[in-house]
Amino acid sequence: MLDNIEKICYNKYEPREKKGTDPMNLLTTFILLNIANVIIQTVKSIATIKCGKTAAAVVNAVAYGLYTIVTVYMLCELPLMWKAGIVAGCNLVGVWLVKYFEEKARKDKLWKVEATFKKSDKWELALFQLKEYGIPVNYIDVGKYIIVNCYCATKDLSEQTKHILERTGAKYFVTESKNL
Repeated sequence: MLDNIEKICYNKYEPREKKGTDPMNLLTTFILLNIANVIIQTVKSIATIKCGKTAAAVVNAVAYGLYTIVTVYMLCELPLMWKAGIVAGCNLVGVWLVKYFEEKARKDKLWKVEATFKKSDKWELALFQLKEYGIPVNYIDVGKYIIVNCYCATKDLSEQTKHILERTGAKYFVTESKNL
């Protein structure tokens, strides 16, 4: 009789059998979640700066939702040093991928490079080399200085302009004009 009462009144704890968790599945899930987290967190940072309020809010909401899942997975049974190595590796890969695709998606922009030469400097040589390379250029004589304006529509033109100006001793600065 006492056994029956005990069975009715007390819920005896009987530990469940642990279902076998495949370590490779856990490791794969952990890696994929971390890569996804890094990618979305990097996109979130870019979107917060470059996008409007709604887009930034949506990306932030998704990023923090995924971050919650990743935080829970940090409690998994992988060794701590594995987790640290995986997170570091995922950060390297994830950020590199986002920046790679950001560069590929970037539109060419028109850049104005304004250089200042003293009349005694090599401004004529710089002007000749810029024109030889096909860089649109004009100049203004302002007393003891010559101001040279270059207009670069591609990255290649910008690099060549910088190289020529540095070689000829110009002081210059670059401004972004607009998307092409």
